[in-house]
Amino acid sequence: MTVKEFTDYIKTHAYIKADGEAHECMHAAAAEARRITCEINNKFHTAEELRTLFSELIGKPVDETFSLFPPIYSDFGKNITVGKRVFMNEGCAFQDQGGIEIGDDCLIGHQVVIATLNHDPAPSERGSMIAAPVKLGRRVWVGAHATILPGVTIGDNAIVAAGAVVTKDVPANTVVGGVPAKFIKYVDD
Repeated sequence: MTVKEFTDYIKTHAYIKADGEAHECMHAAAAEARRITCEINNKFHTAEELRTLFSELIGKPVDETFSLFPPIYSDFGKNITVGKRVFMNEGCAFQDQGGIEIGDDCLIGHQVVIATLNHDPAPSERGSMIAAPVKLGRRVWVGAHATILPGVTIGDNAIVAAGAVVTKDVPANTVVGGVPAKFIKYVDD
């Protein structure tokens, strides 16, 4: 299975059977992601070099307005889409097998975790996984140390407070925080 076949498969089949073809593809892609993130994280690079390396990681070009402060971690890489004027701060970790879409003008704080996989809850199938994409709308601000769990969509202009654990969708123009994240207030412009 190619990476393209995997990402197409994930869009229609969220279940990844342990030791199946999709699972094996994930492991091969993970090795490539580790190689590229090691290159990003272990020596100084200019902003242009970081854009080039991040583009290699995700398998598509990022806009010249994209900005990244390493280190960054990804255990797949090829199922991330990034809009224009996106900034990612240090220490972010993306488990992107299920798909991560980051809209224009998003700010991603220090050590944010975005996860798109859960293990099967049945003990006999625990090695299998269930994928669900994460989508950040336009102008989303995710605070430091926040965690966004599989299947969550965050609406335009929303703010996720530092340290929040987001377990369900966040409406546009709202601030959420806490564990699990709950509505705090509306965003005023």
